[in-house]
Amino acid sequence: QLGRIGDFVLNESIILGHEPSGVVSALGEGVTSLKIGDRVAVEPGVPCRRCDRSKEGRYNLCPKITFPATPPYQGTLTRYYVHEADFCYKLSDNVSCEEGAMLKPLAVGLHACLRANIAIGSRVLVCEAGTIGLVSLLCAKAMGAPNVVVTDICESRLAVAKAMGADGTVNVMGKDPKTCAAEVIALLGRPTDSAIECSGAEASAYIGIYATKSGGTFVLIGMGPEEAKVPLINALVREIDIRGVFRFVNSYATAFEMIANGKVNVEQLITHRYPLEQALEAFETARTGKDGAIKVIINCGR
Repeated sequence: QLGRIGDFVLNESIILGHEPSGVVSALGEGVTSLKIGDRVAVEPGVPCRRCDRSKEGRYNLCPKITFPATPPYQGTLTRYYVHEADFCYKLSDNVSCEEGAMLKPLAVGLHACLRANIAIGSRVLVCEAGTIGLVSLLCAKAMGAPNVVVTDICESRLAVAKAMGADGTVNVMGKDPKTCAAEVIALLGRPTDSAIECSGAEASAYIGIYATKSGGTFVLIGMGPEEAKVPLINALVREIDIRGVFRFVNSYATAFEMIANGKVNVEQLITHRYPLEQALEAFETARTGKDGAIKVIINCGR
């Protein structure tokens, strides 16, 4: 919307889209893992495969990774799109193409929960009830967290979080971060083991750190301003681990199994559907949250 996110700056027109699924229409030479007609989910980021980060298995940090709709790379909202075969995941008959497209945000939530060390018995705070916050909620519950509290400034989104399994919600609109953190702790019965911040809002980072137990983990997904204030000394003296999340890594296969085996239901996040010809309306719906929009799907088929 503003022409940049983090260090990625838009200097020329670009095709949008980076959460694709589709049907294989042609194969490159030597491809044997797929056949024409297969329905696939597409893991969008492809690393160089040669750098140290790629070889370590942290290929999301590859400095030469190609990621659609991230300048200078074009996005996936097209009738046809060419992609590496080994980053395409064949969908089973019980997984729809819409669920395949939802693998990307689910993979982000899964990666965040793994970075947050969530396990059976964890108390978890998720800051924000948009798509990424909600998939983080789903993953945390699937990974054994018995108590998850979600915060947001929108009451209707908190209602959705509650319907999707949140054990408690806190509307943080206009409240002091320490007051909000106290409400979270009261709902959980103790400080959270892990907090996942998905909004990029500075105040939300304060809430997450204040609500996290000493020795706990605070994970940042949301990309806000390039520079932001956080209560760093509070985190330091309580040995809170602050960890970043950049997209996802080694998460697609697990995310697919979570959907295919019924461990999570991502279809409930899809609120609106548009054909490619109405893409502008689709983006405006997503931007404004019109009619309770959470996840908006654009169908590029004819």
